[in-house]
Amino acid sequence: MTPSPQSAPPEHEPPSRRTLLRWGALGGAGLALGPLSACAGPTGAPGPGTLTLGLNRSLVSLDNKLNQFDAAVTVQRAVRQALTRIGPRMKVQHVLADRFEMTEPTAWTVRLREGIRYSDGSPVTVEDVATALRMYAKVNGSFLLGLFPELPTVEPTGERTFRLRTERPVPILDRLMANIHVTPAAANRPEELQSGVGSGPYRVVKANSGAGEYTLARNTRYWGPRPHVDTVRVRFVPEEASRVIALRSGELDVVDTLTPDSAEQLTGLPGVTVQETSGVRVCQLFFNFRKPKGHPLADPRVRRALTYAIDGESLIRDVLTDSAEACEGVVPLALDGAVRTGSYAYDPAKAKSLLKSLGADDIRIKIIWESGEFAADTSVMEAVVNMFQDIGVRARLQQFQPGGDILKWRQGRAGDWDVIGNGFGSPTGQALTTLQGMYAGTAEKERTRDTYMGYVVPRIEQELSDAATEVDAPERNKKLAAVQQAIWDTWPCLWAFAPKTLLARRDRVRDLSLLTLNSYDLSAVRLEG
Repeated sequence: MTPSPQSAPPEHEPPSRRTLLRWGALGGAGLALGPLSACAGPTGAPGPGTLTLGLNRSLVSLDNKLNQFDAAVTVQRAVRQALTRIGPRMKVQHVLADRFEMTEPTAWTVRLREGIRYSDGSPVTVEDVATALRMYAKVNGSFLLGLFPELPTVEPTGERTFRLRTERPVPILDRLMANIHVTPAAANRPEELQSGVGSGPYRVVKANSGAGEYTLARNTRYWGPRPHVDTVRVRFVPEEASRVIALRSGELDVVDTLTPDSAEQLTGLPGVTVQETSGVRVCQLFFNFRKPKGHPLADPRVRRALTYAIDGESLIRDVLTDSAEACEGVVPLALDGAVRTGSYAYDPAKAKSLLKSLGADDIRIKIIWESGEFAADTSVMEAVVNMFQDIGVRARLQQFQPGGDILKWRQGRAGDWDVIGNGFGSPTGQALTTLQGMYAGTAEKERTRDTYMGYVVPRIEQELSDAATEVDAPERNKKLAAVQQAIWDTWPCLWAFAPKTLLARRDRVRDLSLLTLNSYDLSAVRLEG
């Protein structure tokens, strides 16, 4: 049964902003000292050959067509693989392909590795790649589709060779194709696949997608180096307190997406290591761009005025405890091609004055988000409500539990909202693909709800298209810089920040190399003891 959204407008007088910020600093995402039994969680310590992962979000599918968050990527790529992947230092690595190169401005020549097979013993074929692209193209509301200026078509040239053809140049197609997971053509469908047939180092032996629980076993037919760990158990443990306690007790081996408070508690504990890397994910309070003409939020001047209500410095310091940086551009500056375009300023008096001059001083704001979208999400949202209260704007919150129907709300297929708390990762390490995914919306894409929160600005889309098809890298970066400034000037976000990536593991877990993309290669992980 799909959980219903949990609306969270307080029925009593809300606490002051100072109190909420203090709570955020002390508690992160609500960490408590209660017992593990208070929430659903794993029971029993892992065996000597079993690695147990505790995820903060429910892994509803081992297919990535729609279910795309960082920890999911780690598990999904252990089962299904792509032609390429983004490895250390953001370098492109070959996976199912042993050749992938641009041989014409609009064509890439690709060759599949010899002898690669799926876990059921069937060979990986050129038709499987062609079918995968067709299936991804049929998905409405896909995060991944928005990254592509256009999907390529497959032109077979041999038993293992083919060309990927596009109408216009796509100079980073080798990076983009790292997100198209290949599965046997006969079993592929546009829907998220529940079966676990893939070419990866692991196969699925047990699955409960409703609970977000899976058991993976070593794929004995794997074409690559033999994985070190026999069995991987995946558990959905939504409460951070439960995940931390389970890690300390040894019931979990790895937990992801920690708040700074939890990381501080775990740092220095015997048998536990906290890993950190700079992040390329942008977390946003993004405006709803589906508002009709005449609505206050359809006016960029109103959106800009509201940004002055947000004390980002306090949120960074007191709620996120310096584990993030406020964005100074429309994408994180760690991404290749990102530029500074401006900064968010806190000036509540200016916010009130501007809203009054624009006739929007009686605006009401509804904020929605899914639990676990980013660390300390609830504390951030509650603080924002109080910041709005300081300028005379009433705001209410609606929180969705993982596995709920927030996707329909994001697509504009459910209820109305004004601001959404959302995270957007960068599976390529390139500013271009993040910009493409969020800001390249068109009227045609909006009809199928394949835009990012309804963001459709034709001149922005055209400038992004020009940049995305520019083969000359310096010229491409010049165009990207210009379009980023143009996007900033539309004021798409109430506030945005780039969090650091925090992960904790038991010391028996070795060779877990956390990438800047906030994922890691499960097949390389070893267990000791």
